[in-house]
Amino acid sequence: MVPHWYALRSKPHKEFLLYEQLLAREVECFFPRLKVNPVNPRSKKVRPYFPGYLFVSADLEETGSNTFKWMPYAQHLVCFDGIPAIVPTPVIQHIKSMLEKINAQAGQPNTAQFSPGDEVLVAGGPFRGYQGIFDTQISGSERVKVLLKLISERQMPVEIDADQIIKKKDH
Repeated sequence: MVPHWYALRSKPHKEFLLYEQLLAREVECFFPRLKVNPVNPRSKKVRPYFPGYLFVSADLEETGSNTFKWMPYAQHLVCFDGIPAIVPTPVIQHIKSMLEKINAQAGQPNTAQFSPGDEVLVAGGPFRGYQGIFDTQISGSERVKVLLKLISERQMPVEIDADQIIKKKDH
């Protein structure tokens, strides 16, 4: 029979150890991870995209589902009505391609959607709710410069985190 992809549940915070177990047993697996830029430099630079889950490709008629149930750091395959749920291959391929795009940014903010002069809305932080105009991304930083309309019609340049602004929708 043809192997299918299945979601495998790991014990809490044991995804990396389970991944090593799967590799050691030469099981084809996919462990979606994200590169992150943590605030604390001692924190992990890579985190699971789906905490507590990995994907395995297996022929369950040949290996049996108990292989994964009794593996160190594993809990069980995700099942519905006691039957392991098959994850379609196109879903796995889509997740892989999306993670490649996300990790290519390596935690850098996606400011490519903004051009100087674009109207933006501040969605977070102390300036939440204010409208402004995107000016520029600050080189070597996750911050951007936005011209905000504060008290009067005068625009004030303000530096804020890039993830706190969204493009204003044209009405």
